[in-house]
Amino acid sequence: MADFQQKTQQKSAIRRLASPIADVDTFHAIVRDIILNNPFGCVSYRTAGVNHPPVEKVREMYTAKFVYKDSKGKHVGAGSEIYNSIDGFHAGIAAVVSHLANIAAHGGTVSRNPEGDSYAVSLKCHDPGGELFFLNLARHRVTLSSYRDDAIRTRIEAWAEGVPALK
Repeated sequence: MADFQQKTQQKSAIRRLASPIADVDTFHAIVRDIILNNPFGCVSYRTAGVNHPPVEKVREMYTAKFVYKDSKGKHVGAGSEIYNSIDGFHAGIAAVVSHLANIAAHGGTVSRNPEGDSYAVSLKCHDPGGELFFLNLARHRVTLSSYRDDAIRTRIEAWAEGVPALK
């Protein structure tokens, strides 16, 4: 079992996944479920005159990897593209694999390298006890940070145990 291990006195814990999350759609489904279903019991709050939802996406980044091979299968190039949304990720992949001038410049055909892709999303959550904490999800790990109450970590661990992709 992969438990969260506290890293510093600032109450930060990381869970390294036994294997990476399979693909961007699985990753996106996990993030969407957290935001829509609020499994941590977070509550909305107001600060500086602005209303905030219980769970709020504060940053996201999706990196797609590509390889270029010549007619003999020899590696002649590589590339990566970074997008700030899941929609941009999907649209960007389609654009790269159909960009003829770029393919010609590499001197080979382009193919996806989905095993090399990476994804990361930072969520800000407001605990009913008043604490703000961050849950950072990436393809290879989940990091809980900026919490004081160990009950928050316990809730996150229990939730992660119920998500097969986070084992």
